[in-house]
Amino acid sequence: MAKFEMDTDFIRNLAAILEETNLGEIELVDGERKIRVARAAAAAPAQFTMAAPMAAGAAPAMAGPAIAPAPAPGDLGKHVGAVKSPMVGTAYLSPEPGKPVFVNVGDKVTAGQTLLIIEAMKTFNPIKAPRAGVVTQVLVENARPVEFAEVLMIIE
Repeated sequence: MAKFEMDTDFIRNLAAILEETNLGEIELVDGERKIRVARAAAAAPAQFTMAAPMAAGAAPAMAGPAIAPAPAPGDLGKHVGAVKSPMVGTAYLSPEPGKPVFVNVGDKVTAGQTLLIIEAMKTFNPIKAPRAGVVTQVLVENARPVEFAEVLMIIE
């Protein structure tokens, strides 16, 4: 196999194309040669302030509101009142063990009100209501893992 010569100007040009076109990656194959240029995935913007840490050894309470049956998965993310997880972590519906949950189905909430917290890397992040309304569905269980962009609640 012939020695692979790297043309850094060519790679820079590919990187510029990524920026101009807002593509995530470009891959070129020429016989046995292959080059792939990819942009790093953008992290979710930090929109939430950090909550005060809980006492050592404390875990949030396991009690929570009734979980509404989830609608068809494709419909949730498009719902105007969908509250989505900004991160991967563990969702907790109350501030600490033995305390009441932040919100229940049927509660009226104001924009900016804390709905739940997500623990990520030992940091407790409050998830706030993006708008005022009534909580019609709680789609996560207490102390369960959540994924990025997973719908947590619906506010009508």
